[in-house]
This record gives sequence, C-alpha cells and structure tokens, in this order.
Amino acid sequence: MSNKLVLIDGNSIIYRAFFALPLLNNDKGVYTNAVYGFTTMLLRILEDEKPTHMLVAFDAGKTTFRHKTYQEYKGGRQKTPPELSEQFPLLKELLDAFDISHYQLDQYEADDIIGTLATSGQGEKWDVTVISGDKDLLQLVSDKVTVNLTRKGISEIEAYTPTFLNEKMEITPEQIIELKALMGDNSDNIPGVPGVGQKTATKLLKQFYTLDGVYEHMDEVSGKKLKEKLTDHKEDAYMSRDLVTINTESPIEIGLKDIPYDGYQSNKVSAIFKDLGFQSLLARVNGEEDTSDQLQDSIQEIEFEVLEHVTEDIFTGKESLVVETMDDNYHQAKIEGFGIANEAKAYFIPADVALQSEEFKTWATDKTKDKYLFDAKGALVALLNQDIHLHGIQFDMLLASYLLNPAENHHDIPAIGHRLGNKNVLFDEEVYGKGAKSAIPEQEKFAEHLARKARVLYDVKSKMDSELKNNELFSLYKELEMPLALILGDVEHTGVKIDIERLKKMRGELKERLDEIEANIYELAGETFNLNSPKQLGPILFEKLELPVIKKTKTGYSTAADVLEQLQGEHEIIPKLLLYRQLSKLQSTYLEGLLKVVNKDTNKIHTRYNQALAQTGRLSSVDPNLQNIPIRLEEGRKIRQAFIPSKENWIMFAADYSQIELRVLAHIAEDDKLIEAFRNDLDIHTQTAMDVFHVNADEVTANMRRQAKAVNFGIVYGISDYGLSQSLGITRKEAKKFIDRYLESYPGVKSYMSTSIQEAKHQGFVSTIMNRRRYLPDITSRNFNKRSFAERTAMNTPIQGSAADIIKKAMIDLYEKLKDENLQARILLQVHDELILEAPKEELDKLKEVVPEVMENTVPLDVPLKVDYAFGDSWFDAK
Repeated sequence: MSNKLVLIDGNSIIYRAFFALPLLNNDKGVYTNAVYGFTTMLLRILEDEKPTHMLVAFDAGKTTFRHKTYQEYKGGRQKTPPELSEQFPLLKELLDAFDISHYQLDQYEADDIIGTLATSGQGEKWDVTVISGDKDLLQLVSDKVTVNLTRKGISEIEAYTPTFLNEKMEITPEQIIELKALMGDNSDNIPGVPGVGQKTATKLLKQFYTLDGVYEHMDEVSGKKLKEKLTDHKEDAYMSRDLVTINTESPIEIGLKDIPYDGYQSNKVSAIFKDLGFQSLLARVNGEEDTSDQLQDSIQEIEFEVLEHVTEDIFTGKESLVVETMDDNYHQAKIEGFGIANEAKAYFIPADVALQSEEFKTWATDKTKDKYLFDAKGALVALLNQDIHLHGIQFDMLLASYLLNPAENHHDIPAIGHRLGNKNVLFDEEVYGKGAKSAIPEQEKFAEHLARKARVLYDVKSKMDSELKNNELFSLYKELEMPLALILGDVEHTGVKIDIERLKKMRGELKERLDEIEANIYELAGETFNLNSPKQLGPILFEKLELPVIKKTKTGYSTAADVLEQLQGEHEIIPKLLLYRQLSKLQSTYLEGLLKVVNKDTNKIHTRYNQALAQTGRLSSVDPNLQNIPIRLEEGRKIRQAFIPSKENWIMFAADYSQIELRVLAHIAEDDKLIEAFRNDLDIHTQTAMDVFHVNADEVTANMRRQAKAVNFGIVYGISDYGLSQSLGITRKEAKKFIDRYLESYPGVKSYMSTSIQEAKHQGFVSTIMNRRRYLPDITSRNFNKRSFAERTAMNTPIQGSAADIIKKAMIDLYEKLKDENLQARILLQVHDELILEAPKEELDKLKEVVPEVMENTVPLDVPLKVDYAFGDSWFDAK
C-alpha cells in the first residue's frame, strides 16, 4: 500500500472555523467554536483520506523572513480576537490526544512547512493531500499533490488537481505565483500591479505564460493604461512574486519519517471531547476509557454483608448511605439497592428489604443519626417518592468535591476516591458494562459494588471536611450548599403543576399557525414542496425565485438558518421560512417535550437542578430545562401559561433581582459612580450612556442606551472589542474606543479588573463574596492565550459567582421565612435571578411584604439589592 501524507494548514483552518461558527463556550466558560469546527473537519479528513503520515502546520509568529523583503507584508491585518487566540492551545492539546504531529518554525509560515514536506512526499512518490483555505498553496498542485481548498467556511471543499485548476482558473500550478505577482493579495497586503485583477492577470498569463514573459513582450501588451501600470510597478510585481513563493526547502527539523500516523486511541480523544464539551462528537470516536486493568490491581478485599432483613443494631449513629437507582433521573427511577458503611462494617441492602423494613425507615428519618451521602438531594427525593423523609444528613460528597475541584468533570464516588488516594471501588462501567445503566448487573457483584461505594464514602468524609476547612470553604459548604441541596430536593419533589389541556390547546393553535404559514409559503413559491427538505427548498429559492446563492453543499444549495438570515429583505418568503422553523422547534422541543415529561399521576413537572456543574456556582435545570423556555417569541412566552398553581384559589408569585450582576460589580469594584447611581435608583444604562457620551439624560438616545447596556453587561462577562463589535454590529475599533471610554468613566471598575488579575496571580484563584473559589492555574502561564483566558475569568467569576451565591442564600432565607411565618406559600422554581412561588390568594399581601424584604436583605452590599415582583393565575401572568 502506498503512503498517504496529509498536511493541514492549522492557522487557516482554525481561522475559518472561528468565523464560520457562532461563539460557543463549554461549561468552564472556555471558547470552543473554532476547535469544534476544526475537529469536525479533522474527523472527516481522517475518515476520507486515511493517512499513513500526517502533520498540522502552524505559523510561528508575526515576523517572517518575508518581512525583510517587504516590511508591510501582512500589514493591516486585524489583531486576532482573544476569543480565537485562546483556542490555539486547546487545538494543540486536541491534536496531541489524536496523536497527530504539529509543528511550527520561527521566521517561517505554515505554507513553507507544508511546501517542504509536500515536496519531500512527492519525491518519494507518495500521494499528498494539503488542506487549507489559502489559494497560495495551489502552487504545490501536481500529479502527486492535491490541494483541498475550503469554501464558505469549512463545510465545503474543492479538490484541486492540475486538471481541475486549469478548468477552474485557466492556469497551471506554476502560474499561481505569476498570477499573484500581477494581481497582488489584499489579505496579505501584497501590492502586485494596481488595477490588475484576476481576469486581466489570467489573460496576460495565457498570452505570455510567466511574469518574465509579460515584461519581455511589453510591446505586445494591449492597452495603453495597462502598459503604464505594468511599467510603473514592475518592481512591485517581482517583489510580490518573491513574497508569494512558498519556500519548499525550509530548514525544518522534522522529516517524513517523523510524522507517521497510526490512528488515535479512542479513550484519549473521548476524554478531551468530554473536557471540551463536544458531547455530540463522542459517538464518532466510539471510545470510553478502559480503567479495569490498572484498577483491578489496587482493589482490596472488603468485608461486607448482604442483609436479608434489617436490625437496628447495625446502625452506630454515623453511617454513609448510597442510594442506587438504575437511572440518573431519580424522580422516576426505581431504587435498586442501598450501600451502608460505618467504622466497623459495610452492608448491602436490597431495595425491597430496606423499603419494607420499619427499622430502616426509623433510622432514615431519625434526625439524631448522622448520615453521609454522595448526593443528598438525589437520595432525599428518591426516598421521598417512597414516603420516607431522610433526616440527619451531615455530609454530601458530591458538593464537597465540587467546591474543592470546581473545574473537575468527574464527581462520582470512584473518581473522587481515586483523587483522594482511595481506590477501593471500581468504576461503574465495570459493574454495569459500557454505556447507560440499562440492566441490573449480576447481584453478587452489584452488592459488593454498593458496599465498596459506601466504604469509600465513609472513609473519605473526614479528609474532605479537612480540605474544605483548610481551603476556607467549609462555611460555604455547610451554610449555603448543604442547606440548599435539601431545599432543592423539596422543591423538585413538590414539582410545578401543568395545565395539560392548555398545553394541548396551544399545540393545536400552533399547528394551525404553522399550517397557515406553510400555505403562505406555498403561495409565494407558486407550488407545494417539503418545507423541511433542503433538496426541495433550495431550487425554489435559488432557481425559481432567483435569490442570490450564499452557500452550496455537496448535495445542493444550503438553506441553513445563517443563509436565510443573510437573505432577509431579498424576498418576503424568507421571514416566513424563518418563523416557520422557529415555531416548528417550539412545537417539537417544548410543547411536545413538556407533555412527555409531565407526571401522569400528579400532572406536575419535576425538573432536576444540577448544583455541581457550573464553576461560577450557578444552578442549571435538566429533564426538562425550565430555565431555557424561549421567551423572545410571543408563542414561547405563552408556554408559561400552562404553569399553574397546584390548588384552587392559589396564585403564582414571581420575584426577580434587578441587574444583580451590575450591583455586585459596583460593590466589588467599589466604584463611586456606580454605587451612587444604584443608591439613587437611577437607570444604570442611561447613566452609563451619559458618562460615556458626555451628554445629559434628556440627550441619551435609544441607540446610546442600547450600546451602554451592551457594555455594562459585557464588562461582567469579560467582553473583548471583538465580542462587543459582534454584539453591536460595529467595527472593532469603535468597540475598543467604547470600552476605553467606559473604563475612563468608571475608574473603580478599571482598578478592580487589574487588581483581580494580580490577586489571582498571587493566590492562584479568585473568590466570590462568600468565598467560593475558582482556581486559575494558567494565570501565570507563559502562553499568552491561556493566560488571557485566565485573566478574563479572574475578572468575571467573582461577579457571576457572587450573584449565584446571593440567589442561593435568598432561596434558603425565603424557605425558612415561609416556614417561620407558617405560610402555605412554597418555592416552585429558580430561573436564573428569579424565584417562582405558589401561594393561597389570602397570603398575597403577606408575600408582597415578605419576599422582597428577605431577598433584598439576604446579603449586605454597598448598594441596595432591588427585587421586582408580580403575580397572577399562571407563570405567564406573573411575568
């Protein structure tokens, strides 16, 4: 089999991926859109090309040997957005996981590295494929070298062979250099001959073949002006030819023998995909880490007993408890067994034995018996479903691990035990097999597994307590996260009632609306077709209606959302199509989706709050995600009409914090202007516009306020000039000027941003007002990209994290206040900065007084916390 060499222009492809995809970030806040786009292309390349040798080449820096010839080479290029710069180290880590070589050489460009290796491969009679978005590389095309050029981002590729190049551009590979010499290249600031474009340059080369031929036959060149331009800019033309010529003899320190590719290990790639949040790509690499061999050696014998009946003498008053369900959704899953351990022994109790045992129930509900849980909330809800109210919870391993290691993705008993040196339990896959828990494993192995889990949980409890205390996290854990977990368990178990008939009616109304829009589209198109088929929609738009073609795919015209958005204003069919798609998603994802998860016995939805996910401390909601119901469309907002009180003559009551993150910023930054604005209850966006634009309140336009609002919230999230320019649709230069003026107006904020970075460098972490930590190991990295991300995180985490702490504290305080006041009102949902309650109508006046008072005074700040509230017969009415 002949060797196949694949060479990828790393800079070109990641740049194209970055600008082709919207800004995406994973749960750690790291931008990943460029790496994601690169990875999807890489997987396709590996499948299609099946390389035996491979390398990704990168530019080494801004300065190259070409700058000695022309100092303005590549001048005028905009600075790389920091959101992209931060992704280069991630890309190289990903390539390492794939076992793909990557290389850069000081003073040389990726093109030169690729050119040198491609030439070597051609000399060895290897098949060579080059992947780039840069047409300069077309000069490498030969019978052995194919150059795949990306088009329209990275989704489409054109394979250039000598024949295809001639068909496409009417020139040979050797003439690419001559073509660029004549026409120049704006993207690289290569001058060429002014006024000579591709058409004229191609015509000259077809007649005279080379640049030398053109100048040797100047008297045969037609057109007086063209002759003058060629004569006046001869030196520029020859310099341009030198600049675009790839150095195929670069002094690289690697050769073909150094870049073999034998494929990747799926476990290594799966691990980095999980870390980056590329869940959708995991199936394509089809691998999970196999830890059985390395762990089996360290597994010790364990003394445990399988109980066929429970007696009270097995309990000492300090036990660990593992409640095992066959599904992560503990609201619905059946309990399969219990693991219990104390100082003396470990036990496995089958579910039916425990749940029918009065001794077990007495122990579980006894507040004087200390219990150490892995996930207290999950265990609490699972047992509440069995009418057992778990009391005496003193430890939550999941929350402790999360606070100690907020960046860690794996918070389960085996992983935590291994991190703490306790390797006394196998990973779950060894018991259940690969994938989801879909079948009960062999009973004896399962019993031992649960007993081992309980033993590890019991054994690491004191060590984790000590670590929490040593890291000044114990009070956050004990006074905030632990109490909240138990309250969230109660909130989840209570659930929120759904008006099933209203949802079904909305589904019918939306179906009628979709049918109406569909009919309008058919009328505008002049025929019927499958609206969901790009193959049928494409010809309608781009052939029959003759709309401009934005993008093509292998199978025809692209009709993706970004394409349709670019066609806004071209034809009245476009907004109809976009609305149809939005409403279709609303129908399938939310109306149908919510109906599927309603508990048929109670007509309630029981979401699950993930308390141990976001590094900022924010809660997230799953199964279903009630924090993400779309409210930009009126039809989306109306979905909240179906969320109703669980009893007659009750109302829904919604209370949310106003601009909590900006108030936290004012407090943390100690900025006098911001503090004064909030104390005087001024409109903060209008105030910012006044300060930045130097105008009076009555001179602030709607656009000024919009821009000020974008900067206010952008500062909280560490926005860059690139990010702001994308948000506001302005140039990066304008965006930078705006940010600079903002920081001049608010010196306290500017000082905070600098101070937070310095403190992070000194301590290695940043903290919220309640001492929640986020560790930033890259804050002192010599790698600029890693360091810049850590710096941005150092600035925004204390703000976002403190806001998260405040809403959590408010939930605890309000929950206790409702009990103290003997109110029937209860918390149903937490959605970002908002709490949703239900209550009898007769308690409304009391709620108007109690809820704002508790929420506004939950944490003392230098600025007042402000809470807005509303109420009504549904969640929609309360908003």
